[in-house]
Amino acid sequence: MIQSMTGFGSSANDNFMVEIRSLNHRFMDIFLKLPPYMSQHEMALRSILKERFKRGRFDIAVTTARGKGPTLSIDRNLAKSLYLAMIDFQKEMAIPGEVRIETLAGIKELFTEAEPEYSADELFAVFYDAVSQLENMRIREGSLLVEELRKRLGTLEDMCAKIKDLAPGDVRRWQQKFVERLRSILDTELADNTRLLQEAALMAEKLDIAEEIARLESHIRQFGEVLSNETFVGKRLDFLLQEMGREVNTLSYKAGDYTISGIVVETKTEIEKMREQVQNLQ
Repeated sequence: MIQSMTGFGSSANDNFMVEIRSLNHRFMDIFLKLPPYMSQHEMALRSILKERFKRGRFDIAVTTARGKGPTLSIDRNLAKSLYLAMIDFQKEMAIPGEVRIETLAGIKELFTEAEPEYSADELFAVFYDAVSQLENMRIREGSLLVEELRKRLGTLEDMCAKIKDLAPGDVRRWQQKFVERLRSILDTELADNTRLLQEAALMAEKLDIAEEIARLESHIRQFGEVLSNETFVGKRLDFLLQEMGREVNTLSYKAGDYTISGIVVETKTEIEKMREQVQNLQ
């Protein structure tokens, strides 16, 4: 099913909490924050996301319940040896003062960090649940976007049909202008075949919007087919909208009828609105 790229999913049990946020992105970008002692699972967790999603920025935080983190232990034998050695050195060198606990606390070698025991199966179960919640939200958001895009696509179809209906009248007006221009030329000494051919070529170029209309209709039809038949649609739909914009820009340049020009402006606006929505689709 078509998905939006924005969503949120979270899950927790007695030992773990997983939160996943996804946002728009041209590609797939994963930022995973894990406790250091779980880093060996990072590649597997990333693979789970890549199996379910194709685009988006994913911010993932995996945290543990309080009291489940690493624990520190002191090497007591080494601490005693260091303490006695310091006292002996102090006496030998006649150094005033006392050897305090703060002095020993600054010696990193006295401390070791014991990794807590945890169940990798529990971790993955919570992660899968959070991913499923994220996917469900992205699907819901995607369905709403598709519904809105279908409505706007229908509006584009109506606009294109109006332009197509008005095009013959635009041709007649240009024909009339050409006749008037031709009469003006014949009244001068420049009434030769070269000048007439040049004027005819210019008129033909201005009149020919049928090809742009046909391509616009084709892009609109393809857009609807992609929405109905494909899952990962964002890049394809964005490309089709770019091509629609290209054809509409050409229509805007060629059309001489004010009514057509007004519809073309509305069409451009509608295409831009659709592009904003498509940017959020996977």
